Amino acid sequence: MASKKTLKVREKREKRTRSKISGTQERPRLSIFRSLKHIYVQAIDDVNAKTVAEASTLSKDVDKKINSMKKVEAAREVGKLIAQKLQAMGIEKIVFDRGRFLYHGRVKALAEAARENGLKF
Repeated sequence: MASKKTLKVREKREKRTRSKISGTQERPRLSIFRSLKHIYVQAIDDVNAKTVAEASTLSKDVDKKINSMKKVEAAREVGKLIAQKLQAMGIEKIVFDRGRFLYHGRVKALAEAARENGLKF
């Protein structure tokens, strides 16, 4: 379990990164949440306060593929899936919001997979 000091550092980091980022309908904010087992990503329109698209390791499209994969490889699959969903909606540009998570490991793998599949940020 994380200590109270660690939690405060995470909260401060999240507020700092989130205060500089906002999404629109044309360029939604791609928000990431990472738990111990899964990774979740949402494309959010902050102006209208709506979720445009979402994907996670629990999605039906990805869940069947990732049973034997490592977590980083599963994050890549989620990145591909969210890129495909957004491109189907005609969205190519996004604002990347890593939240309180550092840009390495699964977060980095998801972002790079989304870039490789056509998203620009």
